Amino acid sequence: MAEHHSGPVEVGASMDYAEHEKTYNGFLNAAKYGTMALVILMICMAAGFFTKAGFFFSTLLFIVLNVLGFFIL
Repeated sequence: MAEHHSGPVEVGASMDYAEHEKTYNGFLNAAKYGTMALVILMICMAAGFFTKAGFFFSTLLFIVLNVLGFFIL
């Protein structure tokens, strides 16, 4: 059954703020680089499907843009 606590929640376990900051920064980096990779993927798919660039040029473009994006971000 549920435990009944009498008292404020703030008196619980102490928080590890350094670990919270690491987790938050990791999430921001994953969101930033993941968004960048998906946008680059859409650009390269458009180049491959709607132009005469072809599969190999689109793959090369994907790799080059990801490397450039990694260094720019």
